[in-house]
Amino acid sequence: MSISPRDLLTRMFTAAVSAAQPEHCLPRFLPKPPKKGRTIVIGAGKASAEMARVLERHWPGELSGLVVTRYGHAVPCERIQIVQAAHPVPDGAGRAAAGRMLDMGRQVTADDLVICLISGGGSALLPLPGDNMMLQDKQAISRALLKSGATISEINCVRRHLSAVKGGRLAAAFHPARVVNLLISDVPGDNPVDIASGPTVGDPTTCADALDIVRRYAIELPKGARWLLETGEGETVKPDDPRLARVETHLIATPQMALEAAAEVARKAGVTPVILGDSIEGEARDVAKVIAAIALQAKRHGQPAGAPCVLLSGGETTVTVRGAGRGGRNVEFLLGLALALDGAPDIFAVAGDTDGVDGLEDIAGAFVTPDTLARAWALGIRPRDSLDANDGHGFFGALGDALVTGPTLTNVNDFRAVLVGLPGKG
Repeated sequence: MSISPRDLLTRMFTAAVSAAQPEHCLPRFLPKPPKKGRTIVIGAGKASAEMARVLERHWPGELSGLVVTRYGHAVPCERIQIVQAAHPVPDGAGRAAAGRMLDMGRQVTADDLVICLISGGGSALLPLPGDNMMLQDKQAISRALLKSGATISEINCVRRHLSAVKGGRLAAAFHPARVVNLLISDVPGDNPVDIASGPTVGDPTTCADALDIVRRYAIELPKGARWLLETGEGETVKPDDPRLARVETHLIATPQMALEAAAEVARKAGVTPVILGDSIEGEARDVAKVIAAIALQAKRHGQPAGAPCVLLSGGETTVTVRGAGRGGRNVEFLLGLALALDGAPDIFAVAGDTDGVDGLEDIAGAFVTPDTLARAWALGIRPRDSLDANDGHGFFGALGDALVTGPTLTNVNDFRAVLVGLPGKG
């Protein structure tokens, strides 16, 4: 099979995204309709609107509900209302939607079925502040956490304890109805409590844990937020809470599934896939150095696989923002990778967020080729300066190497593929 490196990388990214599309993974997890009582749908996340549309297509009975998704990610539904709100910094539309969901919970009975459609991005899209907090407080804390270098698990721990809806509170509000969670995972380890900060699952972490994280990253808390954590008034709903006894949870799509789909594309092209891990974390530029070293080992010594091979990985890296660039953890990884590879021949790469949005930009990610650095220098761009400025999007945009997909309507975290030993110009 003759294919250019860039085309093969694009096909692998496309396969990874396709594997996590709700149409492919949601229908087989749908519960049976209740014998009596209503079916109510709630949800939040970048994939939640598409999940709602698929549910409507496959649901045999009556249906109603409310789902909130990111601006630009809405799709038409007939029976489930779709609301759009801001991500990653929350806004009033998300707060209003969260409040409406809590109100819906006050009207359920034990005969009702509640289907929760949750995917990545739901944390910002359900920003109902805890007692003594304002939305502005949540916005400021979100910005500080996103710039701090904290892991997504740490960020979501803090979010849960400053919320009126996360950390199991939304599920508790729908007691005594039966609650079925259908989750698309975008977090390392696929822990349900970290997907959208776990609005419909019990949370084993504590206010003390959240305070430790705040101190670790020197996050300034408004008075109301500090009161919630220090007094314990922000404590979440725990896994053994009786209000969660009728909650069941299903992971319908995960990063590993996406990596395996990409691996199959590689095999069909005669390229050996090596899955390094589905939950790799750490500073994006540091992860880049490690994966670059593995790629060079494969090229020089045939380990962990001989060329041609592709190193596949998922997870969520972090970026400690120090510069004033356009950011993006995937493009930060790629810029660090290009510098570490230093123009090594026959090594190509793609990295992107499977939801189509890397950082604050509606750009999924980018490509690296052996001549990435040389082309940048020819344009008068200094790659090291771009990395120092956290300006990966600016760097790859200038080279014409950005990966732009638009909203993919799913979200299984970051996808990285480093292709070794396949000659070509990209």
